[in-house]
Amino acid sequence: MKKIAVLILLIFAIAAVGCQQKKIVKPEQPPQQEKPSQKEQATVPQKESSGWERDRAGVKPGEEIREQALAKVETREEPARFKEESGLFEDIYFEYDAYDIRDEAKPVLQGIAAWLLKNGKTNISVEGHCDERGTNEYNLALGDRRAKSVRDYLVALGIASDRIQMISYGEENPLCADLTDSCFAKNRRAHFVVLREAGR
Repeated sequence: MKKIAVLILLIFAIAAVGCQQKKIVKPEQPPQQEKPSQKEQATVPQKESSGWERDRAGVKPGEEIREQALAKVETREEPARFKEESGLFEDIYFEYDAYDIRDEAKPVLQGIAAWLLKNGKTNISVEGHCDERGTNEYNLALGDRRAKSVRDYLVALGIASDRIQMISYGEENPLCADLTDSCFAKNRRAHFVVLREAGR
């Protein structure tokens, strides 16, 4: 009886070993990429001969070509259209908190108008200035009114308005820094800058 039991156990053991198969795990193969056609091969950019490489992450096809072309372009500043010449005319002055042309300023403006009529290809810039009393915003507006008063007077004398540029500096560019009435009077002014065409 023992022999039969041992034989049955041996048969079961052999059957169990025979049924069990060893599982073989194959490493994953990367998906095969399709080879580009001959037409596509002709358009694939070749690696630069210099050996220089850069990370092209996020760069769309063709952008690297544009970057190379842009690298060859020299950057140049736009040439100035006018040369500025200051000091050719004397400043005119204004009363406190006013922008009316004073009688003593009129001969100066008449001289500027006569010069502009003789120099037809030259423009002028009128700068409006103020003393430091008042807010920055108020003084910028007052300086603008002073420059416009000068422009209107020159236009009335026959100068084309497009030859007169205007800018207000308010209290930003004082001639005098003392806190005195005489100093304030020097800062309430219109200053003139001649604009000659570049190359003339």
